[in-house]
Amino acid sequence: MASWKLRITLSCLALFGLAVALPIWLLAQADGKWLHRVPDEDRARANPLAHHPDAIAAGRTLFAANCAKCHGPDANGLHNRPSLRSARIRHATDGELAWMLKNGNPYKGMPPWISLPEQQRWQIIAYVRTLPPSSARR
Repeated sequence: MASWKLRITLSCLALFGLAVALPIWLLAQADGKWLHRVPDEDRARANPLAHHPDAIAAGRTLFAANCAKCHGPDANGLHNRPSLRSARIRHATDGELAWMLKNGNPYKGMPPWISLPEQQRWQIIAYVRTLPPSSARR
């Protein structure tokens, strides 16, 4: 009987620890820590479509169709989703952004966009790079 009580006590302690640790861990993942998960070879990738007006125009259309639902039509973020005009995004490499688009960030609700062809993901990045910085911190 004492063994049964001990198991319940230990289970309750484990659940309590998880309830405390999980939100802290999720918040840590949401603050840009995803950048540390990007492999070096992806981080170093350059956007082959950077500064191409046709790619930027296509990226604007793709952004409106796929990204604006969460990041807003102006990319300043909606519903607790991050601004894509933030310093964190502006300082990320094109390769880091490409990795994020491909793999997503489940800790923040960012879906992987691997279903979009790679060229379209580069077009979105080319467009995002044309946006002015945000004055709001997110």
